[in-house]
Amino acid sequence: MTLSQAISPHLPYLRRFSRALSGSQTAGDAYAVATLEAILAEPQAYERDLDPRMALYKVFLQVWGSVSVNVEASSSPESAAAAVGHERLETLTPHARAAFLLSATEGYDPHQIALIFACPLAQAEALLADASQELANQMVTDVLIIEDEPIIAMDIEALVESLGHRVTEIARTHAEALAAAKRQPPGLILADVQLADGSSGLEAVNQILQTFAVPVIFITAYPERLLTGERPEPTFLITKPFRAEMIKAVVSQALFFNQRPLRRSA
Repeated sequence: MTLSQAISPHLPYLRRFSRALSGSQTAGDAYAVATLEAILAEPQAYERDLDPRMALYKVFLQVWGSVSVNVEASSSPESAAAAVGHERLETLTPHARAAFLLSATEGYDPHQIALIFACPLAQAEALLADASQELANQMVTDVLIIEDEPIIAMDIEALVESLGHRVTEIARTHAEALAAAKRQPPGLILADVQLADGSSGLEAVNQILQTFAVPVIFITAYPERLLTGERPEPTFLITKPFRAEMIKAVVSQALFFNQRPLRRSA
């Protein structure tokens, strides 16, 4: 396979990533072009033993961190949602922003992010943790936890509160979840699927969403009950047993991509 054949299928993804990182398509495309020029000038910089897209992103981040690309400000209007997203990203330190996007939009895990950054795993995890904390600081909200196992519920509560959010209630059943959401509409829901009395956290969430819109993260030992292809599948899904870093990262992702006003009690 030629170098061109290896790279070409991944160029649309590089443009997407570059746009999100730089804040505009004009700047993003300029950095993408600079990346290709760097590879043409030094083909060995593109590591063939890596996954092709990861290798491309690795060169891109080297270029992005070392080259200043001059571009004219874009006059193209962007949506309100995109503007909010860019504003939030701009508050992150550069490497934390890149790590967050590699995780949130590209789906890479900390091991893969470490390879792309050419850094130790602990450093990649620290970048993701920094991004989660920095985003959480600007997106503090009230959280409803729907979980029937007390120890797990307390662990999730501690993780959520460590990001600065406030847990309004912990519901153990379908009925408790509906009542809690009615008493204090949350800005984020973290829900198990199978609850204590045999009721469904999924059904509880679906009923809550009929009343108001709110981002939801499902945390479950039964992902196959959600990933069936027969209903709209959840955007945010964590499988038990979970790692603390995963909860923190996904909470920040869910709130980052939520464009509605966050709910916070006085």
